Amino acid sequence: MLRALQIVFGSLVVAFLILPIIAILPLAFTSSVFLTYPIPSYSLRWFEELVTADVWRLSIVNSLIVGGGATLLSTVLGTLAALGLRGSALPLAGLLRTLFLLPMVVPAVVLGVGMQIFLVRLGLASTYPGVIIAHAVLCVPFVVVSVSAALQGIDPAVEKAAMSLGAPPITVFRRVTLPLAVPGVVSGAVFAFATSLDEVVITLFVAGPNQRTLARQMFSSIRENISPTVAAAALLLIVGTLCLAALAALLRRREKPAVA
Repeated sequence: MLRALQIVFGSLVVAFLILPIIAILPLAFTSSVFLTYPIPSYSLRWFEELVTADVWRLSIVNSLIVGGGATLLSTVLGTLAALGLRGSALPLAGLLRTLFLLPMVVPAVVLGVGMQIFLVRLGLASTYPGVIIAHAVLCVPFVVVSVSAALQGIDPAVEKAAMSLGAPPITVFRRVTLPLAVPGVVSGAVFAFATSLDEVVITLFVAGPNQRTLARQMFSSIRENISPTVAAAALLLIVGTLCLAALAALLRRREKPAVA
């Protein structure tokens, strides 16, 4: 009886999370100009609009540019932060770790306003570097968490053995620590890219008309005119996010054997 209740409860939770997503997917293939059921007939016209309409095509390109730049920047900074916070000998390590994780808990509106003021002072408001920096701030915590978990699984004896054989610290890092932490680094990069791809609130504050990402374009389209193109774009984002999540899960499964 207990096992049956667990299965029923788990199924209800999964349905609660997935049904709203499933409800929007068929509307991406409708031939109607309205997001309504029943679907009169099926068509790929809205996917065609995604690649032919200038505003949608530019938003996809912007998402790839901003997402790629934010992923690269946050992966480098997050990996360095995780390495610096490794171990307990560092003074105030717990406080510093909390500071690195603050963007995950601070309301996006507060973070967006702060980033806008900061970027205006730097002269980077409404620029690609400014948007990339803002997204990287939001993505760094995911990299820190992922890389820190990978580093905790590395046996310090392996690094000490390399140093005892005469390897300098940079060689130990390059030949021992980094290869063992690669699954965590790549996993953090995957989560960073997915986070940047879906981010809309901060983008509203720091991006200009030329840096309109796919998520922001979807938000604007919903406010101005609800078009099935939004459903087609949502399908692309959902499929892309699921692929990235599957890749991250695969890397996590390989991380333990690699560390061992």
